[in-house]
Amino acid sequence: MKLLEERIRKDGEVLDGDVLKINSFLNHQVDPELMMQVGTEFKRLFENEKITKVLTCEASGIAPGIMAAYQLGVPMVFARKKKPSTLNDAVYWADVFSYTKKVNNKICVEKKFLSSDDHLLIIDDFLAHGEAIKGMLNIAKQADASVAGVGVVVAKEFQGGSDWVKEHGYRLEALARIVNFENNQVHFVGEK
Repeated sequence: MKLLEERIRKDGEVLDGDVLKINSFLNHQVDPELMMQVGTEFKRLFENEKITKVLTCEASGIAPGIMAAYQLGVPMVFARKKKPSTLNDAVYWADVFSYTKKVNNKICVEKKFLSSDDHLLIIDDFLAHGEAIKGMLNIAKQADASVAGVGVVVAKEFQGGSDWVKEHGYRLEALARIVNFENNQVHFVGEK
């Protein structure tokens, strides 16, 4: 998505050589027009997959996840990082390590929201090492739900998560694919 790549170049900031900060339009402040275009693109990519739900992880996956779900006309379910007191014990759990925050999180989804009848589209903001995607795939497996594919707004191809997803047989669609951050500049796959 050229518009997304342009926003990353204009507003993104490379930190510590491998972290991309895009909090002016996705990870803190959200640009709803851009997110609607993200949702439209995910619909175009997955509309023939008979998706019943979009699964994402809080917090930064919610904006692209809800827009994709809206465009596909299906509900969105998000994995929570902490179990609220209003949830009973009927939940699917998965462990997720955050390389950005250097912490382990347990994510959970209430069992009543996912089942073997579901054909899921997993959406997330970033794919780096793939830990959040692995956690959501684990939850989908616990629910006996099938997975149509994985859609990410930004894939940092050089950190291994994209390879892992594809090697495990899942369809992966990334709207912006970064090959490296050489000289603290973002370089996209396929650019000259």
